[in-house]
Amino acid sequence: MSKSKETSSTAADLERMRRLAAWTARWLGTPRQSPFCADVVETATGRLVLRRLNAVADEHDPSSHAEVRVLRATCKRLKKLTLTGYTLYTTCEPCPMCMSMALWSGVDRVVFGATISDAARHCSQIYIPARTVATRSDMKCTVAGPVARKECVALFEDPRMQAMIRTWRHSKRPAPKTS
Repeated sequence: MSKSKETSSTAADLERMRRLAAWTARWLGTPRQSPFCADVVETATGRLVLRRLNAVADEHDPSSHAEVRVLRATCKRLKKLTLTGYTLYTTCEPCPMCMSMALWSGVDRVVFGATISDAARHCSQIYIPARTVATRSDMKCTVAGPVARKECVALFEDPRMQAMIRTWRHSKRPAPKTS
């Protein structure tokens, strides 16, 4: 049975998400630009542990989402298999892969900015909300969001990011033809 809770965000969550969106916006127009960025923060103190951008293109790895990268790096840095006592903040609602990683890593909370539907207006998505993934698990994780949605959606809508998204779309293989 599910132990996931749906809660509202706090003023601290809003401030942290706004700072994450602002930091991510500084990368727009650079070769590493991405609207997807994630932080791992110590839940009790609010201390930032690590931050990572999406690196799918840079690493030629479709699993190099910001959330996966930051959770892996945090576990390695802290030499821990579980991140109980930590919160994942992310500029976009985690996809099923990233939410699964959050659950497997044992974070206390996931706080997101833009929704999957927001992201889907600009790039391909799997339409399974993070809360649905969490409720289909026996692992406990609070999912809060959207938080600072306007600021996080603006990352996708920035003209520099729009130009990159057009490049992504043109580089995708065409869908297979059906008979």
